[in-house]
Amino acid sequence: MSKIVEMAIKLVVFDMAGTTVSDNDDVHAALITAFYQHSYSIRRVDANKVMGWPKPTAIHFLLDKEFGVKKPRLESLTKEIHQTFLSEMISFYKNDASVKAKPNAEKTFTALKEKGIKVCLDTGFSRDIADTIIQRLGWKEKGLIDYSVTSDEVKHGRPYPDLILKAMRLADVKDPREVAKVGDTISDLQEGSAAGCRYVIGITTGAYKAEELAKHEHTHLINDLQEILAIVSSEAN
Repeated sequence: MSKIVEMAIKLVVFDMAGTTVSDNDDVHAALITAFYQHSYSIRRVDANKVMGWPKPTAIHFLLDKEFGVKKPRLESLTKEIHQTFLSEMISFYKNDASVKAKPNAEKTFTALKEKGIKVCLDTGFSRDIADTIIQRLGWKEKGLIDYSVTSDEVKHGRPYPDLILKAMRLADVKDPREVAKVGDTISDLQEGSAAGCRYVIGITTGAYKAEELAKHEHTHLINDLQEILAIVSSEAN
């Protein structure tokens, strides 16, 4: 009987806000503020329903389901609120003193790269916000990440697998069993599962508590990013 050889992890795809970038409900607050500036009131629980989604999709969903806004106003208002959200987020990530990496994020990136594992960021943000964060934290200059993919660069954002599939193309990884996905939202877990990732890892220091993440398909739940190192090294590496 031939022995089954496990594949080594070649790529880890990390979410940004709430996973590798500190988030004290900053994204929730910006979304709530953007709605408020256009005379609509949403709660944190409403914002949390759509955390991790592409933000135009999230805004469109809330306007439709919570307020019953109809076309064509639905489309134009989605664009208006999204533009306000973009302005809020870019200003925050450029200027706020609280913007920093999550504990052990940079150590984890470094350790993975030392193992020859590629590091990619994926996000429900658009490219302009993602680049603002990456530049603020200096992650490209420090050589801590290999790639980043954003929701406006793919046809479908989370919970669809498109972001991970693009990351795999960038990294020249053919098999999703060589990929680990890490994120703090339900949509992160759904995305990783839809892509067929070998490891779908939820982290409990972001938008959702462990008991909420546990209800959705995953391979691991962790409390610290450094726990990933043992997971991706446990079998083949």
